[in-house]
Parts: sequence; C-alpha cells; structure tokens
Amino acid sequence: MASLEVELIPALSDNYIYLIFEPQTGTSGVVDPALAAPVAERLEQLGRGLDYILATHHHADHTGGIKELKARYGAKVAGPMADAARIPGIDRELTEGDRFEFGALKAEIFETPGHTSGHIIYWFDTADTLFSGDTLFTLGCGRLFEDSAEAMWGSLSKILQLPDETRIYCGHEYTQSNAQFALTVDPDNPILRERAAEIETLRHDRKPTIPSTLGLEKSTNPFLRPHDPAIRHRLRMPDQSDSEVFAEIRRRKDQA
Repeated sequence: MASLEVELIPALSDNYIYLIFEPQTGTSGVVDPALAAPVAERLEQLGRGLDYILATHHHADHTGGIKELKARYGAKVAGPMADAARIPGIDRELTEGDRFEFGALKAEIFETPGHTSGHIIYWFDTADTLFSGDTLFTLGCGRLFEDSAEAMWGSLSKILQLPDETRIYCGHEYTQSNAQFALTVDPDNPILRERAAEIETLRHDRKPTIPSTLGLEKSTNPFLRPHDPAIRHRLRMPDQSDSEVFAEIRRRKDQA
C-alpha cells in the first residue's frame, strides 16, 4: 500500500503549508501554499521538484505562493471548480466525489461550504489523511465568511462519516485558543481537559499541535458535538436541532 509523507511548513503568523510526498512514485506536492519562498527552500534542501499544488479555498493566506511555485516548477494546480475564477492557475477543477490522483494514491474530494462558498477538502483514504483547510480545525472550525451555519454543519457532518483514525491536517495553528473556548461550553469533559493541558505544554515548547485525529476531535471538539447532552445543557438548548446548537457554538466563538 502506498504511503503519504507529510511535512509541516509554518508560514505567516499561524498558517501551515503542507509538503506531501508519495514515495512509491516519487510524486511531490504542496497543500495551500501561503508563500512560495519557504516551500522552494525546503524542496531545494530535499532535492525535489514539485508536481502538484493543491488548494482548498481562495483566501490569499492559502494561495499566495501558487503563481510563483507554478512558474518555477511547472506544477499542476488543483482546486475547487466553484472557486476557479478566484484561484490563480487552476489546471484541474475539482467537485464533490472526484478522485484526484496523486502518484499511487487518490484523494476523494468533498465540497465543504461554510468558511467560503467554494471550499473543498482532500481525503486520502488509504493513507488515513485529510487536508481540511479552514473547514475543520483542531478543536475548532472556520469562521462563516461566505455561507451559513447550516451549510457548515452539513460540511462537518460529511467529515464525521470518515474513519476515526483519519489524521487531520488543517490550515492554521489555532488549537490553543480553540481549547480555551471549548472548555467554556464543555467544561466537564475529562478528555478535553487533559487535551487542553497537553496543548498548553506543546505551545509553550513551540511545538505544533497538528495533526490531530478525527477520533480525538469527535470526543473533544465542540463544533463536532452539538448532539452532546452536556453541551446542550450548558447552552440551555435541550430540544433544538444539531444545526441550531452548532450555530450557537459558532456565535459564541465569534464573540469570544
């Protein structure tokens, strides 16, 4: 079975760019390159070229390096069909259910509107790896800039159907602040309290909190748990729909 190597490249104040490599075929890629320079520097150190650039959405802090990297390496750009006009140089326009070939691997594409209207995510099922962009964060989810809470809950519900062992690689290092907020709506969750303490240690030592796993997110991320009776009790929303409870959690996070 082909494997997928993932390397984190910090960028800007809190972004992560992901270098990906499929060793069976030597296929090289990058996910959401905010900047070109750190990607090119690392590729030079590794003695690699660049075959593919994968974009999850159009925001500049995820696409800022695309033009330069494409020009330098001749890489092909894959991204959401719905955002093709807002992402430079897309060669492969992707929609829900597409299977994007990356060497010996394939990534299933899910459309995940909410943070942006055209957002997509890449799930490498045989490698247990999800690049979630700004849809799902560790202990959080993206702000709703271009779509509704109902749409975002629908997007997160798709992710909830994936296997618990799926590794989550998200767009930003927001985990510490997300953990602090999560404790305000789910304070009696012992797994969350333990995780929050571990996160404090990691960030004190300037270590990344990523990747997470979907199983861990299911047990600690309040944005994936609007069905939880304890959270509903805390919010005084015992009978509302999951979408309505999710919307209230998102509203509170926006005001935190």
